[in-house]
Amino acid sequence: MVNSKNMIDYIMDYECGTLNDKQTLELFSHLIKTGMCWNLQGHYGRTGENLIDGEIIFRDGTINWDLINERI
Repeated sequence: MVNSKNMIDYIMDYECGTLNDKQTLELFSHLIKTGMCWNLQGHYGRTGENLIDGEIIFRDGTINWDLINERI
């Protein structure tokens, strides 16, 4: 689970491509919840918006597990 203490580790792992799908969603959920998604480089904001537009993560940062489970 992403929190303020390990967020940098998650971002570094994301940048290196070592996060799995669940960890990536948890990272973006945290970034959206805290508003940091909109303050990082453009890729993060665009990815956050795409996840929101696809209803994978709600605007409040909650992950839409029902949708994800339907797609599995």
